[in-house]
Amino acid sequence: VQLQASGGGLVQTGGSLRLSCAASGSIFSINAMAWYRQAPGKQRELVASITKGGITTYADSAKGRFTISRDNTKNMVYVQMTSLKPEDTAVYYCNVHDSLGYEYWGQGTQVTVSS
Repeated sequence: VQLQASGGGLVQTGGSLRLSCAASGSIFSINAMAWYRQAPGKQRELVASITKGGITTYADSAKGRFTISRDNTKNMVYVQMTSLKPEDTAVYYCNVHDSLGYEYWGQGTQVTVSS
């Protein structure tokens, strides 16, 4: 199973980015999908998650600015990030849980927000 994240980059404060993550390989039915991030010297933290049925949860820091979505037919998860701040700078990881209880992580994509 592979999770391929893309869409990271360098953006100015107030800018937007859309991250995408594609799951491929022998993955059983996907349940929850999520985005995490890890800034230098900090622990990895949950940014947003979405259930198979589309129920979303967000970290307080992401509420109102980030929108997570998924395409179940393509095994993809997205996060639209707007009004980006320097404190959003981190490596962003996609995360998937399948219905057998296995968890998978993507390789991470760097998001850098300049002030």
